[in-house]
Amino acid sequence: MKRIVLAGVLGGLTLFVLMFVAHELLGLGEMGVGEIPNEAVVLSAMRGAIPEAGFYIFPGFGLGPKPTSAQRNAAMPDYMKKYEQSPHGVLIYHPPSGPFHFGVLLGREFALNVLQALLAAWLVASAASGRGYSARVGIVVVAGVLAALGTNVEYWNWYEFPGNYIAGYMTTQIVGFLLAGFVIAALVKNTTAAGS
Repeated sequence: MKRIVLAGVLGGLTLFVLMFVAHELLGLGEMGVGEIPNEAVVLSAMRGAIPEAGFYIFPGFGLGPKPTSAQRNAAMPDYMKKYEQSPHGVLIYHPPSGPFHFGVLLGREFALNVLQALLAAWLVASAASGRGYSARVGIVVVAGVLAALGTNVEYWNWYEFPGNYIAGYMTTQIVGFLLAGFVIAALVKNTTAAGS
């Protein structure tokens, strides 16, 4: 158990450092992300039009809050025409909320990375009976590929996230899990594994 915890913490640290390198030095985390032209005008309009924080999709069905399934189905043909003829996308909106707490966000990211690595280390310990080092690394990489596919491709498919953004982020995640896999596989060994 101590090895799993140590592997999780060190694997999480590896993921965290790679995310820093990918965002701050390589620019992979910002591929496809741009700033809104005429931002002041758009922000002013959003402050006046959007009452609360939330996840918004546009154009909307125009049915108001909590429409029934039957109402959505009936509105779908008109919505599809509206979608084809209008700008469309998603907006994560937060009204002004005070200071930006960068340290808190970094702490959350580190905790997430450690949790991911702990789960990967547990997976390796559970599934790697009799397996060598490269197979243990492979288990972590497969977990990383699943994590990268799980949300990123869905965001590209349903919300049209830019392809280069998705490619950059998936690359970062998969390489991160590969590097974390090297650490985890070195620490989480099975005494019966050949070559461990």
